[in-house]
Amino acid sequence: MQPTIDWINFTPSSSLIGGLLIGLAASLLVIFRGKIAGISGILGALMETQNTPSGHHLWRILFLAGLVSSSFIYQFLAPLPESIISASTSKLIIAGLLVGIGTRMGSGCTSGHGICGLSRLSFRSLVATISFMFSGFIVCYLLLHVI
Repeated sequence: MQPTIDWINFTPSSSLIGGLLIGLAASLLVIFRGKIAGISGILGALMETQNTPSGHHLWRILFLAGLVSSSFIYQFLAPLPESIISASTSKLIIAGLLVGIGTRMGSGCTSGHGICGLSRLSFRSLVATISFMFSGFIVCYLLLHVI
């Protein structure tokens, strides 16, 4: 099966604006707080209340609230794309656990390494990004063409 672009749902302008907003948010976090916008690190430090300085809770909560609420806000500007999840609940739980394990093993998540780490020219982030992208390509190929 030859991959094709779904031209009806292709949204380069929305993607560009979204990417610019992510870059702006990551830049502002570095400039004003000196912190990297890695979601797993932000959430992880929020969950480790004893090890997180008290002044760090509010910005972490606000950052995550903005992340979660953005889809709800966006739906007032444009219709959200239809999302169909065909995986079973058990597969979703296993996938979530594997992502969590990978995030811990890789000392960060895709946002931390792929966006913030690469922009800082971090070699460790380059290796991590190549690793998870390559793993994703392999799994997609296996699931779509082999299994």
